[in-house]
Amino acid sequence: MSRQVVVPFGPQHPVLPEPIHLDLVLEDERVVEAIPRIGYVHRGLEKLVEKRDYKDYIFIAERICGICSFIHSVGYSQGIEALMEIEVPARAEYLRTIWSEYSRLHSHLLWLGCFADGMGFENLFMQSWRIRESVLDVLEETTGGRVIQGSCKVGGVRKDIAAPQLAQMKAGLDILQSEVDDLVAVFTDEPTIKSRTVGVGHLSKKDAWELGAVGPMVRGSGIKSDMRMLGYGAYEHLDFKPVTHDDGDCYARCLVRAEEMSVSIDLIRQAIDTIPEGEIEVKVKGNPDGEYFSRVEQPRGEVLHFVKGGGKKNLLRHRVRTPTMANVPALVKTLGGCQMADVPVIVLSIDPCIGCMER
Repeated sequence: MSRQVVVPFGPQHPVLPEPIHLDLVLEDERVVEAIPRIGYVHRGLEKLVEKRDYKDYIFIAERICGICSFIHSVGYSQGIEALMEIEVPARAEYLRTIWSEYSRLHSHLLWLGCFADGMGFENLFMQSWRIRESVLDVLEETTGGRVIQGSCKVGGVRKDIAAPQLAQMKAGLDILQSEVDDLVAVFTDEPTIKSRTVGVGHLSKKDAWELGAVGPMVRGSGIKSDMRMLGYGAYEHLDFKPVTHDDGDCYARCLVRAEEMSVSIDLIRQAIDTIPEGEIEVKVKGNPDGEYFSRVEQPRGEVLHFVKGGGKKNLLRHRVRTPTMANVPALVKTLGGCQMADVPVIVLSIDPCIGCMER
């Protein structure tokens, strides 16, 4: 009879860029149970909302995650704007959408590189990150920051993009699309990638729904759940359909992210073609009062920003439920019964962001 042993996985592991910590209960090489341990990098960001002006706190909200930074600032801003009944100018909504989709491209390319590296594909890792540099260059040229942009604010955005620069960005999308197509073809057709991902880390549609999975994790199991369908920002004016796959394994989740890059490129094109003229911000007066749940779609999935104000410049509460936190129960489910060698690939397939999760 096999003897059970408990093997700590992380928080430092050579395959993983994030300090995730799991205790794996093993029988020989098979994982019987995975026990997550949360709190290793807790930063206490939510406490700071009591000490910072709600307008300035957006810089802290943006730093919850270095990869989803801009979309965090959008989620926070939308919560405050809903509380204060602020109508954001249409041009600002389009600019937020453009930068959100560039952020999604930057995140997915980073993840594809890390996923390739986790399977030993160094050249594929470097190619993914080489393409990602062109996306970061656009973010830097238009916002001033490569990873932390600082361009979103309560009431709109701080910076505009001139028409000639928008035209230049649109021309660059054709080159980016060609490079993305070549990259996706490798992830889609390479036999060794399929051998490491097809049938590995399976999550059924029923389990994905009941465990509350979000983002590519739930869409890889065939469920059309994408907060962009709510129509926030400029998404209500753009043609958009979420990418889904039904197999529910690591390969399906990889395909979802790979194909979403083309969707993001198309959304940016549409936004550039239809962006209206006008102001990019409105003057914000007064203080927020009441409470509101803001929901936006990060590259990893739905993020909730709960904001509560008491009529003062400092909020009473700011609570964040990140997609990694929502996906941990589904991750634990997919790890049950897998081989020890497949654990890094399965963990990477949820695109974990532990600093984002633990705040």
